[in-house]
Amino acid sequence: MKNKYKTTAIWVLAALSPILCAIAFPFLPDQIPMHWAIDGSVTYQGKGTLFFLALLSPLLAALLFALPKIDPKKDNYARFSKYYSLFGIFLMSFLLIANLIVLSESFFPGRISVGMVVQILVGALFLFLGNIMPKVKSNFFMGVKNPWTLSNTDIWNRTHRLAGALMFVMGLIIILTCFWLPPAFSMWLIVGMGTLLVVLPTVLSYIWYRKLLKSLSGNENEEEEK
Repeated sequence: MKNKYKTTAIWVLAALSPILCAIAFPFLPDQIPMHWAIDGSVTYQGKGTLFFLALLSPLLAALLFALPKIDPKKDNYARFSKYYSLFGIFLMSFLLIANLIVLSESFFPGRISVGMVVQILVGALFLFLGNIMPKVKSNFFMGVKNPWTLSNTDIWNRTHRLAGALMFVMGLIIILTCFWLPPAFSMWLIVGMGTLLVVLPTVLSYIWYRKLLKSLSGNENEEEEK
């Protein structure tokens, strides 16, 4: 990540979660809400559990900076470093909001509709990923990684254009349906679309790979006949 401002933003956002939790910790009740079920029930845990969520941000931030250095295709990161950095900023913001939701519900239970807020956040995440996915270049840690996408640049690009479009549509549907569908139905819709998001790009990347092999084989046969 060459842009120092984006790098700074990632670390600042990552540090805010544990800092805010440390400030709030003495004033928190002994039991705080940590899990919200589809039926609206809430599971409470000891307030020390909050630090596991808070410390996730700096740990993932460190991982984001470490991955490009150990990836066998690390040279490709320079070709999409802008979007990789933006992903880091979005991820840290997402985790910070998640921590703020827990803190808000710990001090003021029921003030916000947690299910709706989380669904909107997840939808926004997929909208964001849908926009950057076609710009991600071949690597071993981010994107649709399978033997067929990693073996050919064209297959990688085609697969990620498809995945990006599916993610964007999924994000729109997730956000829109949270306002007029029951939470349980929305959850099953998200699960179904998530399954499609995993299966369709994988299957099509294999089909495109097989077509590529047939095309190359046909060209070789033509050369031999000449």
